[in-house]
Amino acid sequence: MAKFTKTHEWAELDETVTMGISKYAADELGDIVYISLPEVGQAVVAGEPMCEVESVKAVSEINAPVTGTVVEVNTDLEDSPELINEDAMSAWICKIEATDIPADLMTEAEYDAMDK
Repeated sequence: MAKFTKTHEWAELDETVTMGISKYAADELGDIVYISLPEVGQAVVAGEPMCEVESVKAVSEINAPVTGTVVEVNTDLEDSPELINEDAMSAWICKIEATDIPADLMTEAEYDAMDK
């Protein structure tokens, strides 16, 4: 089950945490034309910027939903960043070996009810 951050990232909590941005974030950004993926081995901290996406509207930082180390990146996004617009919940950005999972991650229902 996916959990969500207040800054519109999603995280699928398994042995490794798969993460991406929410459909709401992808819709707000508009057509995504570039993503700077994090690097395998990169340490990330929950709530801190870990990569950026560039759309026709703006450049936006993507925050880590958990603290840990990036263990895999979705290299398909390098050539096809528009996959995020097509299906944000399937177009994962990276997988993180988590050392800390914040208690304030929201369920989908809590996220949907959040004042965006």
